[in-house]
Amino acid sequence: MPTPIIIDCDPGHDDVFAIWLAAGNPDIDLLAVTTVSGNGYLEHTTRNARVACTVAGVTGVPVAAGAERPLMRQAAPATWIHGDNALGGPDLPEPTVPLDPRTAVQLISDIVREAPVPVTLVPTGPLTNIATFVLAEPALAAKVREIVWMGGSTGRGNVGAYPEFNAWSDPEAADIVVRSGIPFTMVGLNITHQALVTDEVIEGVRAIGNRTALFGAELLRFFSASYQAVEGIPGPLHDPVAVAIVIDRTVATSVHARLDIETKGTETAGATCVDLHNMLRREPNAQIAMELDVERFWSLVKDSVRALA
Repeated sequence: MPTPIIIDCDPGHDDVFAIWLAAGNPDIDLLAVTTVSGNGYLEHTTRNARVACTVAGVTGVPVAAGAERPLMRQAAPATWIHGDNALGGPDLPEPTVPLDPRTAVQLISDIVREAPVPVTLVPTGPLTNIATFVLAEPALAAKVREIVWMGGSTGRGNVGAYPEFNAWSDPEAADIVVRSGIPFTMVGLNITHQALVTDEVIEGVRAIGNRTALFGAELLRFFSASYQAVEGIPGPLHDPVAVAIVIDRTVATSVHARLDIETKGTETAGATCVDLHNMLRREPNAQIAMELDVERFWSLVKDSVRALA
Protein backbone atom coordinates (compact mmCIF):
# COMPACT_ATOMS: atom_id res chain seq x y z
CA MET A 1 0.00 0.00 0.00
CA PRO A 2 1.45 3.41 -0.93
CA THR A 3 2.51 5.63 1.97
CA PRO A 4 0.19 8.65 2.28
CA ILE A 5 2.17 11.87 2.66
CA ILE A 6 1.76 15.64 2.73
CA ILE A 7 4.67 17.71 1.46
CA ASP A 8 5.04 21.08 3.21
CA CYS A 9 7.53 23.09 1.20
CA ASP A 10 9.02 26.42 0.11
CA PRO A 11 9.81 25.89 -3.62
CA GLY A 12 12.80 26.33 -4.32
CA HIS A 13 14.44 24.23 -7.01
CA ASP A 14 14.99 21.18 -4.80
CA ASP A 15 11.44 21.36 -3.39
CA VAL A 16 10.13 21.06 -6.96
CA PHE A 17 12.04 17.80 -7.37
CA ALA A 18 10.71 16.61 -4.00
CA ILE A 19 7.16 17.16 -5.27
CA TRP A 20 7.96 15.36 -8.51
CA LEU A 21 9.64 12.45 -6.74
CA ALA A 22 6.54 11.94 -4.59
CA ALA A 23 4.06 12.43 -7.43
CA GLY A 24 5.81 10.05 -9.80
CA ASN A 25 6.59 7.21 -7.42
CA PRO A 26 4.05 4.37 -7.09
CA ASP A 27 4.94 3.78 -3.43
CA ILE A 28 3.78 7.28 -2.44
CA ASP A 29 0.24 8.62 -2.23
CA LEU A 30 0.71 12.41 -2.39
CA LEU A 31 -2.32 13.80 -0.54
CA ALA A 32 -1.46 17.50 -0.60
CA VAL A 33 1.22 20.14 -1.09
CA THR A 34 1.33 23.03 1.36
CA THR A 35 3.59 26.05 1.17
CA VAL A 36 5.49 28.27 3.57
CA SER A 37 7.80 31.25 3.23
CA GLY A 38 11.43 30.22 3.16
CA ASN A 39 13.45 30.04 -0.05
CA GLY A 40 11.17 32.83 -1.23
CA TYR A 41 8.29 34.91 0.04
CA LEU A 42 5.01 33.01 0.31
CA GLU A 43 3.58 34.49 -2.88
CA HIS A 44 6.52 33.03 -4.80
CA THR A 45 6.73 29.65 -3.07
CA THR A 46 3.00 29.09 -3.51
CA ARG A 47 3.06 29.99 -7.18
CA ASN A 48 6.13 27.81 -7.66
CA ALA A 49 4.40 24.80 -6.10
CA ARG A 50 1.52 25.29 -8.54
CA VAL A 51 4.01 25.64 -11.42
CA ALA A 52 5.74 22.40 -10.37
CA CYS A 53 2.44 20.52 -10.47
CA THR A 54 1.36 22.18 -13.72
CA VAL A 55 4.57 21.32 -15.58
CA ALA A 56 4.50 17.70 -14.42
CA GLY A 57 0.78 17.16 -15.02
CA VAL A 58 0.09 16.59 -11.33
CA THR A 59 -3.65 17.12 -10.87
CA GLY A 60 -6.05 16.24 -8.10
CA VAL A 61 -3.50 17.10 -5.40
CA PRO A 62 -4.62 20.17 -3.43
CA VAL A 63 -2.13 23.00 -2.99
CA ALA A 64 -2.64 25.39 -0.06
CA ALA A 65 -0.72 28.44 1.14
CA GLY A 66 0.57 28.65 4.70
CA ALA A 67 2.62 30.99 6.85
CA GLU A 68 3.91 34.24 5.36
CA ARG A 69 6.62 34.56 8.01
CA PRO A 70 8.24 32.59 10.84
CA LEU A 71 6.59 32.39 14.26
CA MET A 72 8.78 35.06 15.87
CA ARG A 73 11.09 36.35 13.13
CA GLN A 74 11.00 38.08 9.78
CA ALA A 75 11.03 36.22 6.48
CA ALA A 76 14.51 36.19 4.88
CA PRO A 77 14.42 34.51 1.44
CA ALA A 78 17.43 32.63 0.08
CA THR A 79 17.72 34.79 -3.03
CA TRP A 80 21.48 34.14 -3.26
CA ILE A 81 20.75 30.52 -4.19
CA HIS A 82 17.22 30.43 -5.62
CA GLY A 83 16.89 33.86 -7.26
CA ASP A 84 14.38 36.64 -6.64
CA ASN A 85 11.34 34.48 -7.42
CA ALA A 86 12.77 31.41 -5.60
CA LEU A 87 12.83 29.48 -8.90
CA GLY A 88 15.41 31.18 -11.04
CA GLY A 89 16.43 29.82 -14.42
CA PRO A 90 13.62 28.86 -16.79
CA ASP A 91 10.69 31.03 -17.81
CA LEU A 92 7.88 29.93 -15.54
CA PRO A 93 4.56 29.03 -17.17
CA GLU A 94 1.29 30.35 -15.85
CA PRO A 95 0.10 27.70 -13.38
CA THR A 96 -3.19 25.97 -14.14
CA VAL A 97 -3.32 23.94 -10.91
CA PRO A 98 -5.68 25.85 -8.59
CA LEU A 99 -5.01 27.10 -5.09
CA ASP A 100 -7.10 25.43 -2.40
CA PRO A 101 -9.11 28.02 -0.44
CA ARG A 102 -8.06 26.52 2.89
CA THR A 103 -4.92 27.54 4.73
CA ALA A 104 -2.08 25.05 4.86
CA VAL A 105 -2.83 24.18 8.49
CA GLN A 106 -6.53 23.74 7.76
CA LEU A 107 -5.74 21.43 4.85
CA ILE A 108 -3.21 19.40 6.84
CA SER A 109 -5.68 19.09 9.72
CA ASP A 110 -8.56 18.03 7.47
CA ILE A 111 -6.51 15.38 5.69
CA VAL A 112 -4.92 13.95 8.83
CA ARG A 113 -8.27 13.86 10.62
CA GLU A 114 -10.09 12.11 7.77
CA ALA A 115 -7.34 9.75 6.62
CA PRO A 116 -8.05 6.04 7.21
CA VAL A 117 -4.41 5.44 8.19
CA PRO A 118 -1.77 7.68 9.79
CA VAL A 119 -0.22 10.25 7.44
CA THR A 120 3.48 11.03 7.04
CA LEU A 121 4.40 14.72 6.95
CA VAL A 122 7.41 15.60 4.80
CA PRO A 123 8.39 19.23 5.40
CA THR A 124 11.18 20.47 3.15
CA GLY A 125 11.28 24.06 4.37
CA PRO A 126 10.98 25.97 7.64
CA LEU A 127 8.69 24.19 10.10
CA THR A 128 6.30 27.10 10.69
CA ASN A 129 3.20 25.38 9.30
CA ILE A 130 3.95 22.10 11.05
CA ALA A 131 4.52 23.81 14.41
CA THR A 132 1.26 25.72 14.00
CA PHE A 133 -0.55 22.46 13.22
CA VAL A 134 1.00 20.74 16.26
CA LEU A 135 -0.09 23.57 18.54
CA ALA A 136 -3.57 23.93 17.02
CA GLU A 137 -4.45 20.23 16.78
CA PRO A 138 -2.70 18.29 19.56
CA ALA A 139 -5.31 15.54 19.40
CA LEU A 140 -4.28 14.77 15.81
CA ALA A 141 -0.67 13.96 16.72
CA ALA A 142 -1.57 10.29 17.06
CA LYS A 143 -2.75 10.28 13.44
CA VAL A 144 0.63 11.47 12.15
CA ARG A 145 2.77 8.44 11.42
CA GLU A 146 6.00 10.44 11.42
CA ILE A 147 7.65 13.66 10.33
CA VAL A 148 10.58 13.39 7.91
CA TRP A 149 12.16 16.84 7.69
CA MET A 150 14.80 18.11 5.34
CA GLY A 151 16.65 20.49 7.59
CA GLY A 152 19.47 20.82 10.04
CA SER A 153 22.95 19.37 10.04
CA THR A 154 25.10 17.16 12.22
CA GLY A 155 27.99 19.54 11.54
CA ARG A 156 28.37 23.03 10.14
CA GLY A 157 25.52 24.86 8.45
CA ASN A 158 24.96 26.94 5.34
CA VAL A 159 23.74 30.18 6.95
CA GLY A 160 26.59 31.49 9.04
CA ALA A 161 28.91 28.98 10.64
CA TYR A 162 26.41 26.62 12.29
CA PRO A 163 22.72 26.85 11.29
CA GLU A 164 21.15 25.23 8.24
CA PHE A 165 18.72 27.48 6.35
CA ASN A 166 15.42 25.72 7.11
CA ALA A 167 16.23 25.54 10.82
CA TRP A 168 17.62 29.06 10.91
CA SER A 169 14.54 30.51 9.21
CA ASP A 170 12.29 29.47 12.10
CA PRO A 171 14.17 27.82 14.98
CA GLU A 172 11.26 28.32 17.39
CA ALA A 173 9.01 26.29 15.09
CA ALA A 174 11.64 23.56 14.72
CA ASP A 175 11.95 23.37 18.51
CA ILE A 176 8.17 22.96 18.92
CA VAL A 177 8.01 20.19 16.33
CA VAL A 178 11.01 18.25 17.63
CA ARG A 179 9.56 18.37 21.15
CA SER A 180 6.06 17.35 20.00
CA GLY A 181 6.63 13.63 20.55
CA ILE A 182 5.71 12.77 16.96
CA PRO A 183 8.32 10.34 15.52
CA PHE A 184 10.88 12.56 13.81
CA THR A 185 13.62 12.04 11.24
CA MET A 186 16.13 14.77 10.43
CA VAL A 187 17.54 14.77 6.90
CA GLY A 188 20.32 17.30 7.20
CA LEU A 189 23.12 18.82 5.15
CA ASN A 190 25.43 16.01 6.25
CA ILE A 191 23.49 13.60 4.01
CA THR A 192 22.01 15.93 1.36
CA HIS A 193 25.48 17.15 0.41
CA GLN A 194 26.03 13.62 -0.90
CA ALA A 195 23.37 14.24 -3.60
CA LEU A 196 25.33 16.65 -5.77
CA VAL A 197 23.90 18.01 -9.02
CA THR A 198 26.81 17.36 -11.34
CA ASP A 199 26.82 17.94 -15.10
CA GLU A 200 26.33 14.20 -15.51
CA VAL A 201 23.20 14.31 -13.34
CA ILE A 202 21.78 17.25 -15.28
CA GLU A 203 22.34 15.54 -18.62
CA GLY A 204 20.85 12.31 -17.27
CA VAL A 205 17.67 14.18 -16.33
CA ARG A 206 17.56 16.07 -19.62
CA ALA A 207 17.95 12.84 -21.59
CA ILE A 208 14.62 11.59 -20.25
CA GLY A 209 13.19 14.03 -22.75
CA ASN A 210 9.68 14.72 -21.44
CA ARG A 211 8.39 18.16 -20.46
CA THR A 212 9.16 17.64 -16.78
CA ALA A 213 12.72 16.54 -17.53
CA LEU A 214 13.50 19.47 -19.85
CA PHE A 215 12.13 22.00 -17.39
CA GLY A 216 13.87 20.19 -14.54
CA ALA A 217 17.23 20.26 -16.30
CA GLU A 218 16.97 24.04 -16.60
CA LEU A 219 16.21 24.28 -12.90
CA LEU A 220 19.16 22.08 -12.03
CA ARG A 221 21.55 24.06 -14.24
CA PHE A 222 20.66 27.35 -12.49
CA PHE A 223 20.63 25.78 -9.02
CA SER A 224 23.97 24.04 -9.39
CA ALA A 225 25.61 27.15 -10.86
CA SER A 226 24.36 29.25 -7.93
CA TYR A 227 25.86 26.81 -5.43
CA GLN A 228 29.11 26.67 -7.38
CA ALA A 229 29.38 30.45 -7.21
CA VAL A 230 28.45 30.75 -3.52
CA GLU A 231 29.85 27.60 -1.90
CA GLY A 232 32.24 26.20 -4.48
CA ILE A 233 30.35 22.91 -4.93
CA PRO A 234 27.68 21.67 -7.36
CA GLY A 235 24.21 22.17 -5.91
CA PRO A 236 23.13 19.49 -3.43
CA LEU A 237 19.55 18.44 -4.24
CA HIS A 238 18.53 18.54 -0.58
CA ASP A 239 14.78 18.11 -0.37
CA PRO A 240 14.13 14.98 -2.45
CA VAL A 241 16.38 13.03 -0.09
CA ALA A 242 13.64 13.26 2.56
CA VAL A 243 11.05 11.89 0.13
CA ALA A 244 13.44 9.15 -1.00
CA ILE A 245 13.82 7.99 2.60
CA VAL A 246 10.04 7.70 2.94
CA ILE A 247 9.94 5.66 -0.27
CA ASP A 248 12.81 3.35 0.64
CA ARG A 249 14.44 3.35 4.06
CA THR A 250 17.43 1.48 2.66
CA VAL A 251 18.39 4.52 0.59
CA ALA A 252 20.00 5.96 3.73
CA THR A 253 21.50 4.83 6.98
CA SER A 254 20.41 6.52 10.19
CA VAL A 255 21.19 6.67 13.89
CA HIS A 256 18.86 7.22 16.84
CA ALA A 257 20.17 10.23 18.75
CA ARG A 258 19.25 13.27 20.77
CA LEU A 259 18.28 16.32 18.71
CA ASP A 260 17.81 19.78 20.23
CA ILE A 261 17.24 23.07 18.41
CA GLU A 262 19.22 26.14 19.46
CA THR A 263 16.92 29.18 19.61
CA LYS A 264 18.89 31.76 21.61
CA GLY A 265 22.48 31.93 20.40
CA THR A 266 23.79 35.07 18.71
CA GLU A 267 25.72 33.01 16.15
CA THR A 268 23.99 29.67 16.61
CA ALA A 269 20.21 30.28 16.55
CA GLY A 270 18.89 27.56 14.27
CA ALA A 271 21.75 25.18 14.91
CA THR A 272 20.61 21.56 15.22
CA CYS A 273 22.46 20.06 18.16
CA VAL A 274 22.78 16.36 17.38
CA ASP A 275 24.36 14.41 20.23
CA LEU A 276 25.86 11.59 18.16
CA HIS A 277 28.08 10.40 21.02
CA ASN A 278 25.51 10.66 23.86
CA MET A 279 27.58 13.26 25.66
CA LEU A 280 24.50 14.86 27.26
CA ARG A 281 22.97 11.57 28.48
CA ARG A 282 19.56 12.69 27.22
CA GLU A 283 16.94 10.35 25.80
CA PRO A 284 17.29 9.96 22.00
CA ASN A 285 14.34 11.61 20.25
CA ALA A 286 15.08 11.50 16.51
CA GLN A 287 16.37 9.40 13.68
CA ILE A 288 19.30 11.20 12.06
CA ALA A 289 19.95 10.33 8.41
CA MET A 290 23.66 9.77 7.79
CA GLU A 291 24.82 8.02 4.60
CA LEU A 292 23.06 8.11 1.23
CA ASP A 293 22.97 5.42 -1.43
CA VAL A 294 23.65 8.00 -4.11
CA GLU A 295 23.07 5.72 -7.11
CA ARG A 296 19.74 4.49 -5.70
CA PHE A 297 18.68 8.07 -4.90
CA TRP A 298 19.24 9.36 -8.44
CA SER A 299 17.54 6.29 -9.86
CA LEU A 300 14.42 7.08 -7.81
CA VAL A 301 14.47 10.72 -8.93
CA LYS A 302 14.85 9.88 -12.61
CA ASP A 303 12.22 7.13 -12.50
CA SER A 304 9.70 9.61 -11.09
CA VAL A 305 10.54 12.30 -13.65
CA ARG A 306 10.15 9.67 -16.37
CA ALA A 307 6.67 8.79 -15.05
CA LEU A 308 5.43 12.39 -15.24
CA ALA A 309 4.29 14.56 -18.15
